[in-house]
Amino acid sequence: MFKVEEGRLIAPLGVIETTKSDNILRWDGTELYVEQDVYHNGQLVHSGYRRKVTRDVARRLASVLIDTH
Repeated sequence: MFKVEEGRLIAPLGVIETTKSDNILRWDGTELYVEQDVYHNGQLVHSGYRRKVTRDVARRLASVLIDTH
C-alpha cells in the first residue's frame, strides 16, 4: 500500500511537493533508503527517487534488530 504525504511548499520553485512511497526499507549494500515518487503541483518529476534513511533511524533500526535476535 502506498502512502501519500501532505504537500510542502517549495517557495523558490513556486511548487507544492508531494511524495508517494510504499515505505519499504531497502539496502543496496551501502545505503539504507526508501523509494519515493516525487510530484510538483501534482505532476510526477522523479520516479523511484531514493531517499536516504537518517543515521538516527538506521541506528534505532539496528538496535531493534539486535534486540530481537
